[in-house]
Amino acid sequence: MKKLLIVALTLVSTVAFAQDGTDGSGSYKFFAYFISLGLAVFGGTRAQSNAASVALEGIARNPGAADKLQTPMILGLALMESLVIFMLISPFLAQ
Repeated sequence: MKKLLIVALTLVSTVAFAQDGTDGSGSYKFFAYFISLGLAVFGGTRAQSNAASVALEGIARNPGAADKLQTPMILGLALMESLVIFMLISPFLAQ
């Protein structure tokens, strides 16, 4: 908890030393974007690995259901990946 407080105070103290009169909110915006990008990538990869794991376990238990499980699994993985790619592009579009 102390480390998080120190990091937060370090980021906020840059405003106090600004010489051009700006508050530096643009840099905070991009910092927030890249933090959210990291969280989105983490969540997306976690969801993809969980979906693939569950589908492969289902196929291993019932090989006859492989045709019924494979298409929805691939569709779900593609949609999860598209959300992560959208999050990757959004900070650059926000400029």
